[in-house]
Amino acid sequence: MKLRRATITRHTNETDISLTLNIDGSGQAEISTGIGFLDHMLTLWAKHGLFDLTVRANGDLHVDEHHTAEDTCICLGRALDEALGERRGIVRTAHSFVPMDEALALIAVDLGGRPYCVVQADFVTPRIGQLGADLIAHLLESIAIHGRLNLHAQVLYGRNDHHKVEALFKALGRALDAATRFDERLAGAVPSTKGVL
Repeated sequence: MKLRRATITRHTNETDISLTLNIDGSGQAEISTGIGFLDHMLTLWAKHGLFDLTVRANGDLHVDEHHTAEDTCICLGRALDEALGERRGIVRTAHSFVPMDEALALIAVDLGGRPYCVVQADFVTPRIGQLGADLIAHLLESIAIHGRLNLHAQVLYGRNDHHKVEALFKALGRALDAATRFDERLAGAVPSTKGVL
């Protein structure tokens, strides 16, 4: 079986990022972006999705966290797309509900190659650690666009913003784990009536 692994680098005047993703991993993560809360969320994502993820990001954090966080998620989406290749034999669609104390989140994904993102989540604090709460939807959108996937994210309820976002990233990991698995009944076929994704 071909290794579903990709390494993406991104060098701009704002960021310098190297990211390696192994879809068929065991949940090992080594994350260093300079943004503690983002590191925490990506570590959770990898652990609950059973993905191996290594991220080394240096960015213009003296400006703010936007460019570093955005470019990291662009790289994550690109790595996911590259590692999946033609997406033959995969389950393709999946969803996951994840509770985190008082919060409950839903993520539904379709790896059919059509990027789209809908996020329904309200936050009461402007910042969660070093990450602006207004960036959460944008980061999910960046993963969806560059990963060529349809992603619907919803926080059904909750009080604590940290718990809401944590539930979202855990659910994203679990949904992508389920969607990227192979279905033996497909016998390596593309999971689409079009014959191509």
